Amino acid sequence: MVDRNNTDSSHGHGDGHGHGHGHGDGHGHGHGHGHGETRGRLGRLRAAVGHVLTPHSHDSADRTDAALESSARGMRALGVSFAVLMVTAMAQSFVVAVSGSVALLGDTLHNFADALTAVPLAIAFLVGRRLATRRFTYGYGRAEDLAGIVIVALIAASAALAGYEAARRLVDPENVQALGWVAAAGVVGFAGNEWVARYRMRVGREIGSAALVADGLHARTDGFTSLAVLLGAGGSALGLPLADPVVGLLITVAICFVLRDAFREIYHRLMDAVDPRLVERAEGILASVPGVRRVGSVRLRWIGHALRAEVDIAVDHRLLLVEAHAVAVEAEHRLIHELPRLRAATVHADPDGPAGVDHHHPLLTHR
Repeated sequence: MVDRNNTDSSHGHGDGHGHGHGHGDGHGHGHGHGHGETRGRLGRLRAAVGHVLTPHSHDSADRTDAALESSARGMRALGVSFAVLMVTAMAQSFVVAVSGSVALLGDTLHNFADALTAVPLAIAFLVGRRLATRRFTYGYGRAEDLAGIVIVALIAASAALAGYEAARRLVDPENVQALGWVAAAGVVGFAGNEWVARYRMRVGREIGSAALVADGLHARTDGFTSLAVLLGAGGSALGLPLADPVVGLLITVAICFVLRDAFREIYHRLMDAVDPRLVERAEGILASVPGVRRVGSVRLRWIGHALRAEVDIAVDHRLLLVEAHAVAVEAEHRLIHELPRLRAATVHADPDGPAGVDHHHPLLTHR
């Protein structure tokens, strides 16, 4: 016999675990308004059992496929941007050989280094595809955050190097030859890096990868460095040898602002921060589920470029366990369908009973 007054149901689907709970679209969870109590309960019970047994086309395998597709998009973005940056750097290398510009040489080496930052991020995407284990129960998606730390460190190193070179040239200005070629190479470097920056950040935001967004910001800093070469060459052409180091210092300041943005992006991921609007949207989705009386806590976190959710809902304390479970299934179903990039959710259903009854009272001393 089921205790109707102590319904407490938790339901969740983890990626790759193959739980066969079906929750197809269109299953109702009405409470039989206009029918007798007995008939209403039988109707809910039949609906609940049917809900559990009906195959669902968006199971854990589908969510795993979606995660793999996001990783594949990230890998394609890295491959394309790597090719563009390598072509840009090789074109600049030709001009370095012709002009002997030390500034352009530094920018060229910087572009080669930026292309190589795709390596740790690509490794992170590949590692993130591995299935969860008994040790890494949430999978390996956090490898992207580790790659993001490396990228932030590279941006910081870029700022330090640019500042050092600018200060050194203030003390010991250098003459530049073939200024026209150097200026053209600066334009090529800026255009290549800015295209890569926009491409990486767009794909990174679409798939939810903070590390790829940070890598795009890194490419943008290199574009600023290339722009500094162009402006410095222009100043030298006008007979202002100090123009190059002064512009270099200004670009260093700009890189520091980009560094701040990239650091904030990765810091938020490491601290499990999410956009508050996502929480509000999740609460609205849950409140619209038939059978949900109240929405409790909603916790969201990023695992790589996928979201996971842990939520509490309150249901009628008179529901049978299987009925409460069906409400939880429908809540998870709607969350996964309507919340962007959500791959898995755990829904905990609490009985909403008479006032003053706290079914979690034994846990108060453990919070």
